[in-house]
Formats: sequence, C-alpha cells, structure tokens
Amino acid sequence: MSSLMKTQTVTLSIIIGVILLAGEATAQIYDTNNVMVSTFAGYGIPGYVDGQGLLTAFNNPIQIVSDTASNLYVWDNGNQRVRKITPDGTVSTFAGGGSYTEGYGTNVSLAWGQITAMGIDHNNLIWLVMPNNYYFGNFSYLLTINTNGYTSIANGGLTNLTAASGICFDSANNLYYSGGNRIYRYNPVTGIAMPFAGSGAYGYFDGQGTLLTAFANPMGLACDQADNIYVWDSGNRLIRRIDQQQNVTTVAGSGPYTYSENDGVGTNAGITVVSSMFFDHGGNLYLACNTCVRKMDAQTNVTTLAGDFYQSGYNNGPGNTALFSSATGGCSSQGTVFVADGNNNRIRNITFNAQGQPVAPAKLQLKAYPGVQITGSIGHTYQIQSSPDMTTWNSVATVLLNSSPYLWIDQNPIAGNKFYRAVMLP
Repeated sequence: MSSLMKTQTVTLSIIIGVILLAGEATAQIYDTNNVMVSTFAGYGIPGYVDGQGLLTAFNNPIQIVSDTASNLYVWDNGNQRVRKITPDGTVSTFAGGGSYTEGYGTNVSLAWGQITAMGIDHNNLIWLVMPNNYYFGNFSYLLTINTNGYTSIANGGLTNLTAASGICFDSANNLYYSGGNRIYRYNPVTGIAMPFAGSGAYGYFDGQGTLLTAFANPMGLACDQADNIYVWDSGNRLIRRIDQQQNVTTVAGSGPYTYSENDGVGTNAGITVVSSMFFDHGGNLYLACNTCVRKMDAQTNVTTLAGDFYQSGYNNGPGNTALFSSATGGCSSQGTVFVADGNNNRIRNITFNAQGQPVAPAKLQLKAYPGVQITGSIGHTYQIQSSPDMTTWNSVATVLLNSSPYLWIDQNPIAGNKFYRAVMLP
C-alpha cells in the first residue's frame, strides 16, 4: 500500500440493484458536451430597467448569490443596487438607490463604497464587503441585508478585510474571509474574527493551523457541504483546501509559475485567474474566470465548462462555443449555474440538458450494479478499490464524503466475484 495512504476502519455495505426493462424505454444521456449557455436576464445595453427577463437592464453586474427559494440577488455595480431575480426571471430592485446609510430596500444608499464581495448565509441573510476610503474612515465594512430588505452595518474595521477579500459560510453560519495572507473565521453572534489558517507571511506552506501554513494573496473562498474551506491562493495560483481541523492541503493548480490555462487533474491543471468560486449540491466547485467558467469535481478533475480561456465576447450556445466578458460572479441554483457577466451587462445561465432517446427492446439488458455504502469521516476523501480475489486491488473511484453513511454506485455491472474496500486518503 502506498505510503501516501492511510487505512481507516470503515463500514461497507454492498447493495445490489437490479432493474428489469421491457418494451420501450427512455435513456437519459448526461454529457458535459451538452452544456448550454443562454441569457437569463438583461438585454446587454448598460442601463437600469426592472421587468421581465431579457427586457431588463443592468450596468456591470459583478456578483450573484441564490437563496433557498431559488431567488437570485445581483450586485449591479454600475447602478449601486442589489437587484432580485425570481425563478421566472422577474427583475426588481431589492436594495439601494436611497439616501440612508441603514434602512429598508430602496430607502438605503449603497453608493458610499464599492461592493467587492457578496455572500448569503443559511438563513438567507445577504452579506456584502464594502471597502470605503472617504465616508466613515479608511477600512472595510460588512453589510447585511435581511429577507425584508433591511440593510445594516454588521461590522466595520475587521482586521485585514479588504477589497480583495472573498467570503463564504460554513453550516453553522460562521463567515470566513481572506486578507493579509490569512483566512479568518468571523462569528456573527459575537462579532469576533480569529485567524483560521495562514501565518500572515507571504509564501506557500501546506500544514496545520496558523503557524505552519502560508498563503500568497488569498482571494476567493467557497465552502463545501462538509465544511471544508476552498481558497483561491492567487499569488501561488493554487486552489487550497482547509478542513475544520485547520489542515491546509493543495488540491489543484500547477503553481506560481503557471502562465497559461489548461485542464487536468489536480496539480496538473493550469489556473491563472479566478474571480470567484462556488459549489453546487453535488460537490462540484465552479470557478468564474472572467472569460470562462471552469469546474472541479470531487476527484479534483478541472475542466472548462463554458467559454474560452483567451477570447472574450458575447455568444450563447454549447459550452465550447459560448463567450463571456468579465464573468466575475456566479452561483448554483436548482441544477443551473448562473453567472454575472459584467461587461455584457447580462445574467447568463448554464444548463446541463439531459436528452431522451428511445431504446429498442432488443437493446435492453438485465444488469446488476453494486452500491457501496461507506460509513466514515465526513470531509475526508476515500479511494474505493475492488478486487476479484481479495489479493489484487484496483482503484475504481475517489469520493469526498459529504455525509455518512455515503452511498456510491459502481457504474460497471457485476461480472463474476467482486470485493470492495475503502482507503482514506491524506
């Protein structure tokens, strides 16, 4: 067994699922080549018009989040307002445009600073990072907007909260932010922020805690369902992961001397620019990269979902033909990825269309697929191995446990004897 692996006792239950198909059936094809990009809201000319779908106007929208009811909230930078988009595409002004520093909806002003990061917690409270150099002093603020549209200052002057800071939330609604070559954890109840990872020195070290780790201008943050914090470490051009034991691990990117983009697995992928990051409910991490949107799955396979590394513009269609211009913010909602495409003054959506096709009875077969249920440590990655004789073991999958027990289905049907085991990766 490789020295990079360590075994851990886990519970494996084998579940055999048999499906008998007769007559005519519909087979669903899920293919990443079937990614489609379209425009959800905005007609492309900078302006300010509420309304429906493409009959609305934005001015440089740069951030977007989604609540639990699938409503979208957009920081419309040129209009200095938060716009709300319902699932049917109805656009309205949620906050901004008024004259008060704190207040409800359109009575409040968001024009006294520059919103640089936006997040939403599990109570649907919207959070904004607003660096300010002239109104209340030379430091950054955390603003909140509740579900009734009331905007207030949650905290001002947090250590190292800057215009480059990214934010995200764990399952307990702790807010994490980047700044000063560190990642901080902020408790909204107590108002206290504490260093979570990074020594504060510019550099690169994987390890544990704040003394034995280093970052170089960390920016965008995202949190998965297991409360691992993912960091775009911009100076090192790496994606780093921090678990709740404060262990820092490099998961993707080929390092600070990467000058070109390329898809690949883990550290074989070239990543040079990330504006923001976000997760879907399937454990996939998405990267908004200005002219393209990329995806990293649980096996750290980095692929380009839509757009072009080096060409900006505006074009809808299949992912590899679509064009973006300043895709700086994004979120996932109801199986769809939404992107704030700033220079195109539009909200774009990326859908994963399953196409049905009839299957002739003669082509239907009876097959058995094993399901492996793992009881292990949430937040850790496991390699599932199979063997025909319990002597020779082959890796068949790598999974990140976001729940325990966790059910994994072998996509290859059973043929003869097949045994399974799981190995926890470092």
